[in-house]
Amino acid sequence: MGRRTQADRDAITIEIGYAFVSAGFAAAVVFGAVYGPAPAFSLSAATGHALAVAGGIAAGAVFLLRITHVLGRFARRSENDGR
Repeated sequence: MGRRTQADRDAITIEIGYAFVSAGFAAAVVFGAVYGPAPAFSLSAATGHALAVAGGIAAGAVFLLRITHVLGRFARRSENDGR
């Protein structure tokens, strides 16, 4: 494997940034969907805490899965392009 060009390094940087921003957005949506009913429906503190924990776990999983998906797709695309 040869040296990477500046364009290749820039593409990797942009893809990593996109992966983190889109993963953060997806994680926020998932957390809001899971935890949202707690304050909206005035649920008990224990239920709110349980939803916050479940939302945090789900959001973390979505975050990691999204980053893995985006960067894996980029790596496969780069291999197919001969980079």
